[in-house]
Amino acid sequence: MTRMKRHLQGLVRKTLLRLVPAQTLDLSALDNVPDSLGWPLRRDGFDPPQRLAATRAEDPVHHLTTLLGMNVWLVTGLAEGRQVLMEPKAYSTDIRPYVGRRGAADGDIGGLGFTDPPDHTRLRRLITPEFTMHRLARIRPMVTRIVDRQLDEIAAAARSNEVVDLVPTFAFPVPFLVICELLGLPDHDRDVFRKLGSARFDVTGGGTGTLGAISDSREFLKEATARQRREPGPGLIGQIIRQHGDAISDHDLAGLADGVFTGGMETSAGMLAMGSAVLLGDRDSSGNRRSWDRLREDPESVGPIVEELLRHLSVVQVAFPRFAKQDLTLGAHRVRKGDVVLVSIPGANRDPAAFGGDADTFAPDRAPAPHLAFGHGLHRCIGSELARMELRAAFPGLARRFPEMRLAGGDLGFRQSSIVHGVERLPVFPGPESTAREPVGVEPGSARQE
Repeated sequence: MTRMKRHLQGLVRKTLLRLVPAQTLDLSALDNVPDSLGWPLRRDGFDPPQRLAATRAEDPVHHLTTLLGMNVWLVTGLAEGRQVLMEPKAYSTDIRPYVGRRGAADGDIGGLGFTDPPDHTRLRRLITPEFTMHRLARIRPMVTRIVDRQLDEIAAAARSNEVVDLVPTFAFPVPFLVICELLGLPDHDRDVFRKLGSARFDVTGGGTGTLGAISDSREFLKEATARQRREPGPGLIGQIIRQHGDAISDHDLAGLADGVFTGGMETSAGMLAMGSAVLLGDRDSSGNRRSWDRLREDPESVGPIVEELLRHLSVVQVAFPRFAKQDLTLGAHRVRKGDVVLVSIPGANRDPAAFGGDADTFAPDRAPAPHLAFGHGLHRCIGSELARMELRAAFPGLARRFPEMRLAGGDLGFRQSSIVHGVERLPVFPGPESTAREPVGVEPGSARQE
């Protein structure tokens, strides 16, 4: 009788919660993320938890939990993930009704990722032209210069210390300096943004910590854009101001800059650090280093290697949450209006149905295939080609400049529960520098860029 009573009380509570308007929910008030919701964000070193593969094998669409009266679904299959990300008419990414006033000073966290059409269409149209391959070709010399500068910093550090940490000398500063130059921001605030960037993706502090860090970084960039409103700089922020003037508000411009800055910085830093570790540890059956030696001998082989690293590491662990706009069918399940659907990027990118039985293995010879490392559909990462440009310049640059580099071992400080996976440190023995000082930044199939 007592068990039946508790069951009925639970049903009544769920029913009442579903009747409460979504606007009363406040995710920013959560001081912790329950295990039932947070476990897909954990990692076993470079790999997703085995539980994720087991869940996908059972059903690529899985009822994860019920949070504040909302059903939360986890999608771990590639085909199913693409289906969700390709249907903007069925799902919304507008999280503003769920974050309350604590999510931002004015209750609006901004940015393309949390915006639906027509606002998303209007904002994306302002920034998309700057991220086409044609426009990006103009900044390739800048990327090359920054990579070379950080290679020099590694060499200088190696002369005074046998072990060098690639995170502060290479993996973080390369994307940070590129984004600063691209946006036209001073680089003296790198420590502030490094802390804010890591904090906004760390869910160990619940919604309070994550959404608070988003608010802080957006307010920081809002002040920077306001200064450029008075005196537009040479970068992207100044260019948008000169072209569109008062047609774009400081709020919207800060949201765009915030998305470009933190998205491009944190994800690329994670890829550069963990990608370097994977490449240094990749050996064939005879113990020879496959990828590192290949990049050193043939820099133009970097394209497929980068795509396999993007798929294998999947540093972005979950796509922007999708809120069902209507009742719909997903896989064999009925998703109700207001339900939340989370697409696991590592789950989809390790799907054996799409990538074969060795999907959990880093295979540099794998034929490149479509993956979800940059998302898919309307909200696909706008900076994907910039990220590829950085990775294609950085990895061959490291291998050619330091052909005998090897891992120094020790704890890398893997993030425990973060939307963007990464490491806190990557100690290496750089080894002697190569006497060959050829330029880096070669795009596969293209001539060298001076």
